[in-house]
Amino acid sequence: MLPSGALSVTVLSLASLASAGTVTYNWDVTWVNAAPDGFSRPVIGINNQWPCPKIEATKGDTVVINLNNKLGNQTTGLHFHGINQINTVEMDGPSAFTQCPVPPGSSIQYKFLVDAAGTYWYHSHNMGQYPDGLRGPLIVHDPVDPYAGKYDEEVILTISDWYHSQTIPLMQAMLTPANGFRPPFPDSIIVNEGGDGRISFVKGKTYRVRIISFAAFASAFVHFDSHTMSVIMNDGSYIEKNSAYQLRVTPAQRYDVLISAIDRDRRNYPYLVALDVNKDFANDASVQWPHNFTGQLVMDKNQNFTTDVVNAFRPQDDSNFVPRDGGAAFGPVTKTLTMNFAFCTDQNGIGRACINGKTNIPQKVPTLYTAATCGNDNTNPTIYGAVNPFIVSSNDIVDIVINNRDDAIHPFHLHGHQFQVMDRPRSGTGDYPGRTNGFSKNPPMRDVVSVNGKSYAVLRFKADNPGVFLFHCHIEWHVEMGLTATIIESPELLRGKEFPVDHLNNCKLMNIPTEGNAAGNTVNPHRHYRLHHRSGRELHWVSTVATASSLPSC
Repeated sequence: MLPSGALSVTVLSLASLASAGTVTYNWDVTWVNAAPDGFSRPVIGINNQWPCPKIEATKGDTVVINLNNKLGNQTTGLHFHGINQINTVEMDGPSAFTQCPVPPGSSIQYKFLVDAAGTYWYHSHNMGQYPDGLRGPLIVHDPVDPYAGKYDEEVILTISDWYHSQTIPLMQAMLTPANGFRPPFPDSIIVNEGGDGRISFVKGKTYRVRIISFAAFASAFVHFDSHTMSVIMNDGSYIEKNSAYQLRVTPAQRYDVLISAIDRDRRNYPYLVALDVNKDFANDASVQWPHNFTGQLVMDKNQNFTTDVVNAFRPQDDSNFVPRDGGAAFGPVTKTLTMNFAFCTDQNGIGRACINGKTNIPQKVPTLYTAATCGNDNTNPTIYGAVNPFIVSSNDIVDIVINNRDDAIHPFHLHGHQFQVMDRPRSGTGDYPGRTNGFSKNPPMRDVVSVNGKSYAVLRFKADNPGVFLFHCHIEWHVEMGLTATIIESPELLRGKEFPVDHLNNCKLMNIPTEGNAAGNTVNPHRHYRLHHRSGRELHWVSTVATASSLPSC
């Protein structure tokens, strides 16, 4: 199967769902010129086309991606956002953590089970490439969809901020002492990667709209004129149907909503997508909305197309959603990971983002390979180096407490799990006080949550998926500034894990060691290593290397 072509509003056939099997895609990663907002620039596409194609499968299928790097001047890789990667953590995709980058001229095979239905997406987790276009929808259909029969057609609606410059020069300008902590601001907004946003809207039909944010920086408000959205899923988790007039979709979040064309509908209905470039839209002294997009629910293309005007944004509070299966909060909690986020500066005066006072620095050896090759030492966080490591044991019930000490709202994402949102109070609440009263007994689950400014969130998951999983802000610029923690889950079950030959070959081509502690020491993983910071003009992902003063036998 090799889908291609533009992602204008895409209607998915509900009658074409196949029984569980293997779905294979053969992709070359290539440069393409595109002008989704009228400004032509190089973007990263698939098979010489952009937008990138969607991945489409049914729950229970195995997905195989044969990826060839034809870029010529950059390494690459793919992450499959929201996919749990049960027993296949090596397929999760973040370079320097679960694999080595794929160098130009080389290839990699990703092969994984899609164990849960939902709306997902894939994107590069390497060199900040997804703002340059390497991203696409990943749709997993459900053969026992609890909302089957409640809608007639499916539509994909992708939302993104957009930049006229490529990512590398943007990051080079950002990571300078003079810049402070300011991220690059987008030049425009695009919907469906430059599509016109027109959705066929036929009286008597109900549409399942799969909303996906590809954004690197800005959240987006979504509002449909004269029509209520019935939210049925957030990220990869079903919820009880919830009526919403407005949604705030952060970078990497997804919402599945039902919208019906009822008997009274007789015209074209606009919908508004507005980029939120503010720190905290509800509390800033002044707010701005410089980039807006108007799409249309089209009943008659010969009638007028109007605009949708929203006087104030008051989005639905997704922390109050109720899981469709009524699932109870996991418990009792056996481990709490407290992460205090604030901006910081490194020894060169460059603005970074820190968790518990430390920025994340990708190491010489991919973290998963260290966990696999260091034997009994792999439960000691020090062997992983400066990746902000946290160790959790098999079947731990884990609370992540993220204290956001910045004024702005930040979207945090956990790889490998849908977590329960136990608490997410309003802006200005301060750090988590440690209380548990008031937690929801039936909390919603998702994989990206907005953490309000000067406030916190408590997120809960069950450690039942051995692997190395990142927890990070999904503002891509903050990832490049180091706003990432690394959770080593069930390390006792990772010892001796083997890796595909093609994955190891890419490490060899890049001269990256695949054994030992963070610095590649296979003699004594507990000996200290030094971190050498290079010029601040270099990119975050190559700005630090670990060198061993003497190294371990893991």
